[in-house]
Amino acid sequence: MEKLTLYVGTYCPFCKKVEHFMEQENITSVEIKNIDEDADAREYLVEKGGKKQVPCLFISDKPLYESLDIIKYLKENVK
Repeated sequence: MEKLTLYVGTYCPFCKKVEHFMEQENITSVEIKNIDEDADAREYLVEKGGKKQVPCLFISDKPLYESLDIIKYLKENVK
């Protein structure tokens, strides 16, 4: 399975939407990094993703933005 890392912000409502979906579906295989609490995560997001936008799901180092797209990916690919 591909490595999945979700980058979120503390006060981002779209991030909360994705995190809530993951809780409802009991998805625990996705690592979550908060860019407001982790400077290294913030730097990685900007360097690899090209912007500081959250939520961002990295799928084996490829960024996927937009909460609904992330939720759709998780529904289809994570059990």
